[in-house]
Amino acid sequence: MSSSTMTVSVSDHIARVELSRPGAFNSMNRAFWGEIREVFTRLNDDPEVRVAVLSSSGKHFTAGLDLKEFAGIGADAAGDMGRRREAFRRMVLNMQESFNVIERARVPVLAAIQGGCIGGGVDMVTACDMRYCTANAFFCVKEIAIAITADVGTLQRLPRLIPDGLARELAFTGRNLSAEEARACGLVNQVFPDHTAMLEGVMAIARTIAGHSPLAMTGTKEMLNYGRDHSIADSLNYVATWNAAMLAGEDLPEAMKASRERRAPSYAGLQKPML
Repeated sequence: MSSSTMTVSVSDHIARVELSRPGAFNSMNRAFWGEIREVFTRLNDDPEVRVAVLSSSGKHFTAGLDLKEFAGIGADAAGDMGRRREAFRRMVLNMQESFNVIERARVPVLAAIQGGCIGGGVDMVTACDMRYCTANAFFCVKEIAIAITADVGTLQRLPRLIPDGLARELAFTGRNLSAEEARACGLVNQVFPDHTAMLEGVMAIARTIAGHSPLAMTGTKEMLNYGRDHSIADSLNYVATWNAAMLAGEDLPEAMKASRERRAPSYAGLQKPML
């Protein structure tokens, strides 16, 4: 899977997606937005993938939007103002979709964050299922400092992950949130001493996830996301309907048999989409 802004590999049911522009602090250039969307769309359709780890190379996780490439975008465009503004709106919606695909992925996505996670980086990692970071990591909702209302997910997802007042403070001030403060407020699950230790720890968690039933795992993520956005009554009804269909598969009998035989269960991968 070729990409100019990230490297992608799949091994032992674990997809590794690594941002690979360390010289530019993994800033999000024009190519990035289409490539991350394509990568996660294709991984979502890969029956071998059971979990994904999103990481990056170099000193910082990401500096966020590549301001050099996006500075003055649309300023020199010709034509009717209303049509130009409508085209700009569709551009923002497409950028939002680049992270929506991470949130909608059928598999858990684990973010491994070192150094700065700035601007669009916060948009991206809040779309992941779990976040882990190094002791030197920091998070910054940078958009307010450059006169932008953050519009790719941070303002919608961050208040669901941390206390509302803290989310507002970060969005209003643009200050850095340290690794320890991020752990204390629940933004990250764990803080590791360095990049190597973090990747080792996150990969160990990913291997545990990959060892479980892929059918049960995709159902679990589906229910967690659905329950976040719906009432308890609606969510209970949905999970009852889901299990009425999915428990008819082979995974539950295999799990029971493996438990009796005191061995690790062996699960088949999910099938590719029919279209």
